[in-house]
Amino acid sequence: MADVKPFRAVRYGERAGPLEALVAPPYDVILPHERERLAARSPYNVVHLTLPVDEAEAGRLWSEWRAESALADDEEPACWWLSQDYVGPDGVERTREGLVATLRAEPYENRVVLPHERTHRGPKEGRLRLLWAVRAQLEPLFFLYEGPPPAQRPEREPDLQVDGVRLWKIPSTGIPEAFADRQLLIADGHHRYETALAYHEEAGTPESAYVLAALVSLDDPGLMIFPTHRVFADEPPDPLPAEERLPDAERALAALDEFPRNRAAAVVYHRGRAELAVDGEGELDVRLVDRLGHQGISYTPDWREAVSAVDAGNAAVAVLMRPTRIEDVFAVAQRGETMPQKSTYFYPKLVSGLLFLPV
Repeated sequence: MADVKPFRAVRYGERAGPLEALVAPPYDVILPHERERLAARSPYNVVHLTLPVDEAEAGRLWSEWRAESALADDEEPACWWLSQDYVGPDGVERTREGLVATLRAEPYENRVVLPHERTHRGPKEGRLRLLWAVRAQLEPLFFLYEGPPPAQRPEREPDLQVDGVRLWKIPSTGIPEAFADRQLLIADGHHRYETALAYHEEAGTPESAYVLAALVSLDDPGLMIFPTHRVFADEPPDPLPAEERLPDAERALAALDEFPRNRAAAVVYHRGRAELAVDGEGELDVRLVDRLGHQGISYTPDWREAVSAVDAGNAAVAVLMRPTRIEDVFAVAQRGETMPQKSTYFYPKLVSGLLFLPV
């Protein structure tokens, strides 16, 4: 079902300088002050492309960098093995492994690639203008699949290495065939995936049909979803049903962690007061919490940060979450449904600036 194949990558050449000065997080997690800090590292830092002054400037830079060999084309198509070391928000060290290849972008109705979150028009319009200006996939999209990986990490030094991320070129033998009968779930990159579909509909070339894909098996022990806690500036008008009051947020979270997964639950924290909000069977936690709406909402992966905002008087209420289980995300997607925004927090984010795909 999934059309996965090797590709000729464009990547930074020696002229651009050390990779440490060139890479960045994905565009949608970079705050304005962080963008300026990254841009100041190097005139070739990838944020000059992913978060440009305007789309035309990104197109001009892409062409100039290729002309002066700051960006260079690989000679042969290849797949890549990706290994990413990280320390999660829980303080535990892990390594997530996967493959990098190209994937044909199929409309959702074909049931080859499944979404799990809703998207918004504004971000897609901006990304489409950028894609037309540069005509390249600048950042990998993150996909999940069921079953073991069709390759493994090579026993040699990596071809690319930066900030705990390692990449090896690997033979593509057997990889396209291994994905031919698999469905893929978008873990991260819904807006960019739908942008790629729109771009291909307009461009209509064989190259425009593909996206740059990082593919991770559900069996990978380093694959984790962490919770995204909600912070509300004002009290939501309709409170959640409270089942139990607890003395503090930490003990409330411990009670939440032990609560059966067949019922939706979350911790609602006001200054000096924590309650366990619970609903009936068969509902996901994120759907329960989504009833509070999105007025004055912000998000954080750090529950202490959420609680501190309330204690300091900078917010009215914090809603502390359990992580959404990966099997629940896949089940929702396979039913053709979507989840509320910020239902999942796959960590770490993929690094931008290592591999590019002309389209």
